[in-house]
Amino acid sequence: MNHLLTIPLLLPAAAAMLNLLLADRGHGLQRLISLSAAAALLPVAILLLDLAGSGAFQVYQLGNWPAPFGIVLVLDRLSALLLLITAVVALFALLYACNDDDLRGRDFHVLFQLLLLGVNGAFLTGDLFNLFVFFEILLIASYCLSLHGSGPKRTRAGLHYVVLNLIGSSMFLIAVGILYAVAGTLNMADLAVKVAAGAPEQATLVRVSALLLLVVFGLKAAILPLHLWLPSLYANGVAPVAALFAILTKVGLYAILRTATLIFGANGPESILAGTWLPALALLTLAAGAVGMIGSDRLCRLIAYLVVVSSGTLLAGIAQFSVAGITAALYYLPHTTLVTAGLFLLADLIARQRGRTGDHLSPGPPLEQPTRLGVLFFLGAVAAAGLPPLSGFIGKVLLLQAVAPADAVWLWIVVLAGSWAGLITLSRAGSRLFWKTEGGRSAGFPAGLPRLAPAAVLLGLSVVMTVFAAPITRYAEATAIQLLQPQGYIAAVLDRGKQP
Repeated sequence: MNHLLTIPLLLPAAAAMLNLLLADRGHGLQRLISLSAAAALLPVAILLLDLAGSGAFQVYQLGNWPAPFGIVLVLDRLSALLLLITAVVALFALLYACNDDDLRGRDFHVLFQLLLLGVNGAFLTGDLFNLFVFFEILLIASYCLSLHGSGPKRTRAGLHYVVLNLIGSSMFLIAVGILYAVAGTLNMADLAVKVAAGAPEQATLVRVSALLLLVVFGLKAAILPLHLWLPSLYANGVAPVAALFAILTKVGLYAILRTATLIFGANGPESILAGTWLPALALLTLAAGAVGMIGSDRLCRLIAYLVVVSSGTLLAGIAQFSVAGITAALYYLPHTTLVTAGLFLLADLIARQRGRTGDHLSPGPPLEQPTRLGVLFFLGAVAAAGLPPLSGFIGKVLLLQAVAPADAVWLWIVVLAGSWAGLITLSRAGSRLFWKTEGGRSAGFPAGLPRLAPAAVLLGLSVVMTVFAAPITRYAEATAIQLLQPQGYIAAVLDRGKQP
């Protein structure tokens, strides 16, 4: 067994415990521990990506208990990709937070690391019940982080978020209970075998559990009509928290993709929804996000609706359950996560220099650093709107090329209309923030390198993804092929379980 698989869990868990024990020793030590843990996660994630790049599955049996009786961690191309994206976003969000945003509430660094533990665990676990456990860890941490900095707007948005996810957690448990009653196991590889060989009279229960899981994961992914919690929560959150939350919707989409291709196969969302509900939900989510962008009166709310648009776009690729569709989604996924995270940080920089006007899309005082912030905003707007030549354009071209001719008309119309809406709203936002100014300069202060650098790097990674589009696409295509051939995953987990 390769013990490297445990590092993405042990590092944030250890950092959270140390920060909790050292809560009274000052913020400097907590920052050092958190930054060290987040920085160490990045090379670990790169090593795991290289390890998964060979195409072999890495299985780690906790306590050396064989599957399906024990808990297993499984690394494949998909989980390795998402671990790397999480590590990148977390590091730069934390660097930004250490410019005093972490002092706006209690136990920020403890909660930050616990959220990383939950996210990384969700990507690595090979057990459906432990997927629920890691979901709860990241949700509890996100409940507290959403309230970081306090305020009535954050409290109201956080309350909606908590209530909806408590309902979702209850539905998750019900779905898990049904599957356990049917199959007698919750190991995902073993479930795939048991569900495929299940008796015909059990098919209805399997479908009910599949639909319940789809609702739960759709809530996490902010799919219409379960997306209403997201705009207010992200728009009112502290900037580094909103940037880190850019990865949370991807956890829901990951769970949909993993369970549909591995556990259920012919009995789950792939067959029930691929031709009807799921593609339609994807396009409706994308359209709802576009309408929300047009009606946004704040930059942060506009970016939050960009997250909704990205969920619809990613689901449109996943819902095709084809190599080309999933490849397009997996190329677009890191692009949209990095760009939206960077835009949340940039929006905070702009709001700080506009004084009381903040990020409202109305005339305000001129910025202290219009050139630097304007260049970054232009870069982010081009990438987010999907304009050439940046990575957003490549991802959408891959998606449009992947769609079957019968579905091409609707998907082309909605995707291109969403891009048009993004172009219009981001152009309008830019003109009001940078050109339509009034009065003298506000009391805002210029952003130094510690604040500018994280936003610049996250947005600049869109350029990197454009330069290295060919190898990234090849990796995404290999990942899609691996997902659509789940026999390798099943054999790696269960065959290892048979070893003495």
